[in-house]
Amino acid sequence: MTTIPVILDVDTGVDDALAILFAVAHPDIEVLGISCVAGNASLERVVDNTLRILDTIDAPDIPVAAGARRPLIEPARDASHVHGEGGLGTLRLPPSERTAVPVSSVELMHSLLQDSARPVTLVALAPQTNLALLLRQYPDIASKIERIVFMGGSASVGNATAVAEFNVWHDPEAAAIVLDSGVPTYMYGLDVFNRVAVDEATATALLSHETLVGRTVGSLLTNRVFAGTDAETHHSGLIGDAGAVCALVDPGALYTEIRPVRVELAGYGRGQTLVDMRSRPGEDAMHGTADVWETAEIALDVDASRLATLFLDTLGLA
Repeated sequence: MTTIPVILDVDTGVDDALAILFAVAHPDIEVLGISCVAGNASLERVVDNTLRILDTIDAPDIPVAAGARRPLIEPARDASHVHGEGGLGTLRLPPSERTAVPVSSVELMHSLLQDSARPVTLVALAPQTNLALLLRQYPDIASKIERIVFMGGSASVGNATAVAEFNVWHDPEAAAIVLDSGVPTYMYGLDVFNRVAVDEATATALLSHETLVGRTVGSLLTNRVFAGTDAETHHSGLIGDAGAVCALVDPGALYTEIRPVRVELAGYGRGQTLVDMRSRPGEDAMHGTADVWETAEIALDVDASRLATLFLDTLGLA
């Protein structure tokens, strides 16, 4: 199989860290560069976490760049209640001697896309601010993008609000720009995100694994998150963003449909990805009141154990 050239856009984060480890380890994925954005944690922490995770897996010299510190319109709002103040839960890694490249994420992505002999897949595991800025500043670069695979959105419930998923909710204008860019998009949303997990016994056993990668993955998978306002925490074992990267190399593990989708930009529904699941036109079409919607490939179902096994196998942890 020919390798898949990718650029990761991350807000590292517990599950972004898992995704980076998987992407670097999988032989069919070529990570050209990593773009960082504020989201789960501040931009500075995201960059630092990314460099430390690359050290953990002894990654090659992959360029890492800092991007947007905040959404296009809204102030930055982190997810420290899930990822901890440092962004990696209770995981503590030594400082890295790697440094970010002295250009912005937008400039790094633009140069990597220009220089690539093949179209590149952008894998967005964070608020899509950097991608929106890239596509607005350099619209012609869209022809160099194979597709955009993004972890974000939902065809059902939300997590940031009852209807909105965090990455899209954090910067809905950016997500709308990406969907409207003309680049093919693949939405790995909460419908599948919330199902791909490693059981607690397996995750706990990894804490004493013989390798640093194994112990790191164990710490990330056993990060406990709040179950509700009563401040109880629970084990989820979710591989999270890593599932979107797994989908690159095992697309058959997911059931997808091409569906109309739009991002709500106002009211309580702000940040919601509305996915039109109707099998026939409704009254809006019949009466000429239907807006033009973009289309995306939407992941609606997943063989969860298959993706979790792929994740562990790739890192030599099964």
